[in-house]
Amino acid sequence: MPKSKIPVLKENRPKRNTSRKVVIILLLLFIVLLAVLFFRSSMSRISAIEITGNVYTATSELLDKSGLKEGDQFFGTTASEIIERLKTIKAVSTVTVDKQFPGTIHIKVQEYPTVAYELDSSGALRAILSSGTSLNVPPTIGVAVEKPILTQWKPNDPLKAKLSQALAQIPNELTTDISEIIPNPTPSFPDQIRMYTKSQFEVITTISLLTDKVEYLNQVIETERPGKITMLEADTYVPFIPDNTEDTTEPGTKP
Repeated sequence: MPKSKIPVLKENRPKRNTSRKVVIILLLLFIVLLAVLFFRSSMSRISAIEITGNVYTATSELLDKSGLKEGDQFFGTTASEIIERLKTIKAVSTVTVDKQFPGTIHIKVQEYPTVAYELDSSGALRAILSSGTSLNVPPTIGVAVEKPILTQWKPNDPLKAKLSQALAQIPNELTTDISEIIPNPTPSFPDQIRMYTKSQFEVITTISLLTDKVEYLNQVIETERPGKITMLEADTYVPFIPDNTEDTTEPGTKP
């Protein structure tokens, strides 16, 4: 008997959804094309940079330090990167950055507060911030008359920075009467200072004790006549002795 042939069964191969793949590829190409067109358009560029809040630091310096320029990519730099760059400026305390699409970047700077002033070797007035940084006072800025003047301090004296930090911790109403602060170091108190007040008191204390002693200083100023106040390990007050000596001898007579 002739052998019969058994038909070969076809394998069930999964049907490829060719049309779906084509759609996905075309969609990806469309997205890439849109991205290329967007980053080449003006909408992806920085159109305006606004900086506010700076008093002593020039806007041009802040702009240069930020690394931003009009026409740069808007998404090329993050807000946190801009903040870190600007906080390297010694006068800058805090920074906030608001990126508003399309194209506008708002930068708000807060500098350390002014705690005192000093005159440099040329006689120009400089502001001393709570960070210890000393900066030129622009002619357009008024001077706070309630802040003391530091005199006879060396430019790089580390105690001046500590004094600035101490003054920053004292409320303004407790320092308004202090007019001048001079370094007065001794072997026992290397951070000793001498202060003069507008109410004609002379005060001896130290930088490290100033924040704790300033309330006693104001109590004496408010209740006593001008004199010398010492605020070290112990507090003392000695009034100045006024010179009331007058020549009462009448002309033509012998004393």
